Amino acid sequence: MDHIAQRSLPTSLPNILTYGRIAAVPVLAGVLFFGMSDASRWVAFSIFVAACVTDWLDGYLARMWEQQSTLGRMLDPIADKLLVGATLLMLVYTDTIGGWSIWAALIILSREILVSGLREFLAELNVKIHVTQLAKWKTAVQFIALALLLAGPAAEDLIPGTTTAGVTLLWIAALLTLVTGYDYLKAGIRHAIGG
Repeated sequence: MDHIAQRSLPTSLPNILTYGRIAAVPVLAGVLFFGMSDASRWVAFSIFVAACVTDWLDGYLARMWEQQSTLGRMLDPIADKLLVGATLLMLVYTDTIGGWSIWAALIILSREILVSGLREFLAELNVKIHVTQLAKWKTAVQFIALALLLAGPAAEDLIPGTTTAGVTLLWIAALLTLVTGYDYLKAGIRHAIGG
């Protein structure tokens, strides 16, 4: 009985890490909005990387300590989407993402909204779609791209081409996003027509 109560505890460490990732979103946005210096870029980069580490760590700890919870399953994808969406928005605001690359950001954002809607619809039908290995690769590429773009101008003196590498990976993430998003859409349409 105690074990079951502990697993669903809102204050378990995996859940606290997820809360921290959500709390990092306005902080990261504020750093980029109010600061345009190289130091601000490195602070934003550090916040983002720390948030990405918690994304992996909260799931790992929840499984290892058997502390998976309904709350954690609900908040984890929300935290990821908030982090990615806010970071993309602020990178466009700071002109780090511009020109044709805005379309890559738009594709990624549109997919996140599409998948959220489809998951909600499929949940009502008690249909679960498991995360594919390709979707995990998409997330990894996306996180690396955004981290490089956050460091971008500040990192160019240390590693020339950082921003270009970030933009290239952003486009790769956008293409992977189209493929993985199509899988969700196909499943949603199949169950909508079948239902």
